[in-house]
Amino acid sequence: MTEAGKGVAAMVASCTIWGLSPLYYALLVDVPPLEVLAHRTLWSLLCFGVLLRLRRQAGWVRRCLGTPRRFILTALAAVMISANWGGFIFAVQSGRALESSLGYYMFPLVAVFLGYAVLKDRLRPLQWAAVALAFVAVSVLTLGLGVVPQISLALALTFGLYGLLKRRLGVDPMASVGAEVLLLAPIAAGWLMAVHLAGAVDFTGKSGAVFFADPAAAALLMLSGPLTGAPLILFAYASQRVILPTLGLIQYLNPTLQFGCAVLVFGEVVTRWHLIAFPLIWVGLAIYSLDNLRAARRAPGG
Repeated sequence: MTEAGKGVAAMVASCTIWGLSPLYYALLVDVPPLEVLAHRTLWSLLCFGVLLRLRRQAGWVRRCLGTPRRFILTALAAVMISANWGGFIFAVQSGRALESSLGYYMFPLVAVFLGYAVLKDRLRPLQWAAVALAFVAVSVLTLGLGVVPQISLALALTFGLYGLLKRRLGVDPMASVGAEVLLLAPIAAGWLMAVHLAGAVDFTGKSGAVFFADPAAAALLMLSGPLTGAPLILFAYASQRVILPTLGLIQYLNPTLQFGCAVLVFGEVVTRWHLIAFPLIWVGLAIYSLDNLRAARRAPGG
């Protein structure tokens, strides 16, 4: 297999793990979302600490947190990724995985618009058309269902802002995730102490403290670290061997599998408004992807 072929295989594997992750979080439906998020943060820190040690990236903390600018950017990125993880966990546990998949479909178009709004990136006409279709899709759902798709927008915006901050940070992606969970770890540990010692409950009103009471749940919670780290390792491997337009196309496997989990496994209802909004997003993504491929071919060396 060629290096490019290995990269494509790694990207497919990465997106498959992400796309099927709702099945994993559904197994933890009885564990409060904030408790799951706290465990994911701490076990991810352990996972990334080991990985970065094996990669001999001893200076990763200094590179990500060593200056006030990088510390602030990393802290903001930590807030965004934590909000994204928490929103996704809540979506799955509350029977709204369909909204989650829509959010990750929307993410590339939201990221393009954020690049224009914040970094003054120039958008080509077809990119504007794709962003407009995403706006129409959200409007259709809002008017049709009578409610703003809050989870979808929150996931797309937090992930889009996260990507924006990572662009400004300009360090190794895996090192930066390690630094982010390092900053979040004291908060996660503090919440788990409050849960286990004081019986604290989160915004859902659920009572947790399952780690020492339920060995099966404890094992699943510990698995959240490798499930966070493995797809990022595969993505990093793929990004060094596959051109960006191809990576962009393959990444749609993630929300597609999430959509399948929501409809085929969880039995979530697809309304007529979803049947209008989702195709609008898909057409927008097709336009965006084709425009990216055309731009890549026109670029020097393309």
